[in-house]
Amino acid sequence: MAGVTFEHVYKRFGDVVAVNDLSIHVEDKEFLVFVGPSGCGKTTSLRLLAGLEEISDGQILIGDRIVNDVPPKDRDIAMVFQSYALYPHMSVYDNMAFGLKLRKTPKDQISERVKTAAGLLGIEHLLDRKPKQLSGGQRQRVAVGRAIVREPAVFLFDEPLSNLDAKLRVETRANISKLHKRLATTFIYVTHDQVEAMTMASRIAVMKDGLLQQIDSPQDLYDHPANVFVGGFIGSPSMNFFDATLVESDGKLEINTGGFRLEVPGDKAKEWRAHTGKQVVFGIRPEDIHSKQFAPPSILESDMNASVDVTELMGNEIFLYLMSKDNKQFIARVDPRVRVTSGDEITLAVNMANAHIFDPKTEVSLAG
Repeated sequence: MAGVTFEHVYKRFGDVVAVNDLSIHVEDKEFLVFVGPSGCGKTTSLRLLAGLEEISDGQILIGDRIVNDVPPKDRDIAMVFQSYALYPHMSVYDNMAFGLKLRKTPKDQISERVKTAAGLLGIEHLLDRKPKQLSGGQRQRVAVGRAIVREPAVFLFDEPLSNLDAKLRVETRANISKLHKRLATTFIYVTHDQVEAMTMASRIAVMKDGLLQQIDSPQDLYDHPANVFVGGFIGSPSMNFFDATLVESDGKLEINTGGFRLEVPGDKAKEWRAHTGKQVVFGIRPEDIHSKQFAPPSILESDMNASVDVTELMGNEIFLYLMSKDNKQFIARVDPRVRVTSGDEITLAVNMANAHIFDPKTEVSLAG
């Protein structure tokens, strides 16, 4: 078992910097998820760790060993790809055992490892089947099993659930989380899906344009985004943003967007007062905008009015697409008992305890 360290790692493709000064330490047995949009450098970072791409600058360590010039086969890692990459003419057993056979592992050890891995993944009954006889989820478990039998120091996952349907993705990500706990090994996982990242990771590394934006626990990323990009990327639906000004009115601090004014509560007012009179980007999550009628009693609310544009009934909640007086569209997640239709006016209670402000030029958080 081993941790992983990226020390000022760069990867350049000509004039394009795909990974820009990446420095991260992944603890032994940690589950780290790289997340970000396409082209952000997350998969390239994983490929650099695996040895499938050469590092332009910096160094990568697995445990205490620098692996920049170590061949992929000698790095003590196992990788699960988006493509299952199973041999169609081989049985499940032979697919899982293939890498061990190449390493001339004794047959009894191969049998023991394959059966143990199959038991962990619940595919013992599939060992004699060919890949074409398996469902997508079963093929993915075989691909994971092929990695498990190698007993590596580090597992690498490159968007392994992208080819699965929505229900199967939920089931498989739960199984991968259980697997991490059972194996007690370092997992490094790449995805563009922030829901996968939030539900599985012990820490998340958010990337954009090759740069690490923030690395933290899922809850801290959600509660304390470092900038507008992280605030908008983490959470679904994403955070609402408004151009606004912090103003003082009758001794109270308020957010003024031109379409509405919201009072900033006590502790936040003390923290934000230094920015009074300045332009800011005001951020509030859809789940912190409630119907006034069904607002939780514990929130620090400030009221506003808006018109309803579109409603989406989700069963346990309703997504309201709303328009402010200055025609700014935003989203609220409200109680399913709310009865409104397109064109209605609604009074909303905004939980200002969970509000955010960002610098409009740098987009960096101004909250502490």
